[in-house]
Amino acid sequence: MSRGPPGAGHPNDLPDHAPRVRSAIAELRQRAEAEPGQRWPQPLSDSFLVRFLRARDFHLDLAWRLLKNYQKWRIECPEISGDLNPSSVLGLLQAGYHGLLRSRDPHGSKVLIYRIAYDVFRVSLITSELIVKEIETQRNGVKVIFDLQGWRFAHAFQISPAVAKKIAAVLTDSFPLKVRGIHFINEPLFFYPVYALIKPFLTEKIKQRVYMHGSNYMQSLTEHFPISILPQEYGGEEVSIEELAKEWTDFIMTSADYLHSISLIAQE
Repeated sequence: MSRGPPGAGHPNDLPDHAPRVRSAIAELRQRAEAEPGQRWPQPLSDSFLVRFLRARDFHLDLAWRLLKNYQKWRIECPEISGDLNPSSVLGLLQAGYHGLLRSRDPHGSKVLIYRIAYDVFRVSLITSELIVKEIETQRNGVKVIFDLQGWRFAHAFQISPAVAKKIAAVLTDSFPLKVRGIHFINEPLFFYPVYALIKPFLTEKIKQRVYMHGSNYMQSLTEHFPISILPQEYGGEEVSIEELAKEWTDFIMTSADYLHSISLIAQE
């Protein structure tokens, strides 16, 4: 199915049971089932396959490439995707390092905040696997705010070229979510060389969606997000990031069985 502009009649605006959507899902499943020797990370259900189609506006060839990249990335990074049990990151979650805003932005995008100063890979994958189940998030993507307050040289040294490539893969063409914006606040000067390491692996589209706000970020951040949805700590009117983090942690813990079912260790 060819790409078309979103709007009336576009598959991205249609429900899952619409004939055009079901036809596209059937085509993608046929390609996946015909792939020799491939072990897919999840059953090829309609709800699983449609994520990849929505992430690529129902362009079948691009959705097929994304599905293969997703599987390849997960197999090549077992240290991240092998065990998605929430208990493995419970300490970080309870410390309030990560939360989701209660409201979407005006474009319908889900907004995530990371205040984490450590490895965010598994936390990010757990969150992404949960929010990608939402149809509105499949359609409108995500925006991420990284608060780098407390980042140290030791954290920067952990970002090797190999790690940089993994980060870029997830942001560009290895996970079925549209990345609509990446916002950094409180970034220290030594973060810029780290970003320079990652930048060559990013697509031009993603590069144009990266924003550096610095430590005086409140005004510029509200140019992208209404104050009604931002936490109080970031100049907004919503509850504190600690409360948002607790809400999201509680939801992750209730999703433990699902997360275990899609972990690689559950499929061995």
